[in-house]
Amino acid sequence: MFLLVICKSTAIMAQQSPFEQSGGKATATYTEAIAWYQQLDKTSPMIALKEMGMTDAGYPLHLVLISSDGSTDPVRWRRQNKVIILINNGIHPGEPDGIDASMLLARDIATRKIVLPPNIALGIIPVYNVGGCLNRNRTSRANQDGPVEYGFRGNAQNLDLNRDFTKCDSREALSFAAIFHWLDPDILVDNHVSDGADYTYTMTMLTTQYNKLGDTLGTWLRNQFEPQLYAGMKAAGEEMCPYVNFETTDFGRGMEQFYDPPRYSSGYAALFQTIGFVPETHMLKPFADRVRATYSFMQVLLSKAATNADALHQKRREQRNIVTRAISFPLGWQPDSTAFSMISFKGYERDSATSAATGLSRMYYNHARPFTKDIRYYHHFRPVNTIAAPKAYLIPQGWHTVINLLRANGVNIQILRSDTTILVEACYIEDYKSYPKPYEKHHKNYDIKVNLRQQRIRLLRGDVVVPMNQPANRYIAEMLEPTGDDSFFAWNFFDAILQQKEGYSDYRWEDVAAEVLRNNPALQQQLAEKKKADPKFAASSSAQLAFIYKNSPYYEPGHMRYPVYRLPKN
Repeated sequence: MFLLVICKSTAIMAQQSPFEQSGGKATATYTEAIAWYQQLDKTSPMIALKEMGMTDAGYPLHLVLISSDGSTDPVRWRRQNKVIILINNGIHPGEPDGIDASMLLARDIATRKIVLPPNIALGIIPVYNVGGCLNRNRTSRANQDGPVEYGFRGNAQNLDLNRDFTKCDSREALSFAAIFHWLDPDILVDNHVSDGADYTYTMTMLTTQYNKLGDTLGTWLRNQFEPQLYAGMKAAGEEMCPYVNFETTDFGRGMEQFYDPPRYSSGYAALFQTIGFVPETHMLKPFADRVRATYSFMQVLLSKAATNADALHQKRREQRNIVTRAISFPLGWQPDSTAFSMISFKGYERDSATSAATGLSRMYYNHARPFTKDIRYYHHFRPVNTIAAPKAYLIPQGWHTVINLLRANGVNIQILRSDTTILVEACYIEDYKSYPKPYEKHHKNYDIKVNLRQQRIRLLRGDVVVPMNQPANRYIAEMLEPTGDDSFFAWNFFDAILQQKEGYSDYRWEDVAAEVLRNNPALQQQLAEKKKADPKFAASSSAQLAFIYKNSPYYEPGHMRYPVYRLPKN
C-alpha cells in the first residue's frame, strides 16, 4: 500500500502541463485541461472531477473538488467549518492565465508541494467558456503579450459570459448558478487579464464593492482581510495594486473602485454575501509572469482564508441575517467623492512621439520614466434608488422564464393553491429608454421611470409568491424591481407588456368615446383642461380620442403594468 502511494505521487509529480512543457509560452487547450484533471482524479484521493451541467458548445461544464480529507460534499464541508473557495477560469479564454495557474495549483496540492489547509475546500472550474476555448487563434488579443495561441472572448453563442450572470442567456450561466448555489462559496475568484493603461504591476485586483456586500462583511473585507492579501502578495515578490479602472491616467482626479453590477461575476456573488475577487494580470507582461502571479495570488488567498476562517464565517452569517431582515434595498450606487484612501501607485509617465502607423502624434507610456505617486483611491459607494422591501412579490405563472431563473438561484418560492383577489402595489412603467444597438443579445432598458398604484389583482392557482424573508433577498430585489441595474425588466424579460394588444378604429371609437364622456363628467373636465393647456393636443382629434380611450374602461389594464406585484407589509 505504501509503495502504491509513492508510485502515484511520483506519477503526479512527473506530470507536466503544456504551460511548463512550452517554457511558459503555451496555454492548455480545453481537451488538455480536462485530461489533466482526469489524471489527477485517478491518482490523488484529494481531487475529484465532476460534470456539472452543459455549455452552449455541447460539452459539459466540469468542476474540480479538492479537500485535504478527500471529501467532495459541500454540506459536509460546511459542517466542518471549511472556507469554501470557488475559482473560475477561462470566462474569457483569450485571458487564460487562470486555466494554467489552477492546473499547477491542483497538481502541487496533490503532491503536497503546497499543503492545503484542513479548513479550506476548493472548487475549480477548469474552463468556463468552453466554446470560446475551442475557438483558438493567435490574433484576437492585440494588446496582449502571449500565449502563442488562445481562445476567443465570445462563447458558442458569441456571448460575453461575464455579462450573463443574471440574464442567463447561456447554458454556462445556468450551470454556473447550479454550481454556485450547491457550493455556496465564501469566496469567489474569477481569473482575468486586464486591458487599459500601462504600469509596473503584473497583478491588479478587482474586489467586490464593500458597500454592496453590506456594512458588516464589507467593512471586515476592506479593513481586515483584503490588506492581508496585499501584504501576502508583496511578501511573495508579487506586489499588486487595485484594479486600474482607466485607459489613460489622470492622477489629479485619482482612481475609482470598479463598479460591478450583478451582470459581472463579482457583482453577482455580492448578492449572496459571497466575497468576489477578480485578479487582473497586466496584459503587457509576459505570459509566464502572469501565470506565476495568478498562482501566487491563489496560494496567498488559501493561506489568508485559512487564518481568517472563523472571522469570515461569522461576518458572513451576520450579514446574511441582516439581509434576511432588511426593510430596504439600494438598487444603484454612486462613488462617494468625499471618501477615499491614499494608495501608492507605480506607473510610467505618458509621452508622445510620431506614429509609425499614421504619421501623426501618438501617446505612449515611457518605461524609461517610471514613477511612484500617492493617489486618491475612491472605494466608498453611496446607495441610490433605495426601495422599501415588500412582504413578498407576486408573479403570474405565465412568466415562467423569470420564475425558473429565481429557482435556479436558490430562491424560496411558494405556489398559490387557489384563485384569489388581493390588494397589491402595482408598478406602471411611465418611461424608459432602450439601447439602439444590441448589447449582449438584448436592447437593454435603462432610465426607467415607474409609479406605484394600489390595485386589487386577481391571481390564479399556480401563480407564484416570493417571500422577502430569506438570504436571497438582495438577489430578489435586484432582479424583480424594474429599476435595478440588471433587473429582469432591464434585460427585456418583460417587454411584452410594453406593447398594446388591443385598440380601436377612429370612426367606430368616435361614437363610443362620446358615450364614455357623457357618462363621466370628471373625464370631460380633464379633457377640457388638457385642451386648454395644450393647443397642439386641442387641434388633434386622434390625440383626444387616444386620451379618452386610455382613461376609459376599454383600455387594457395590463398595458405598461409590470407583472410583478408587491404585497405590502401592512
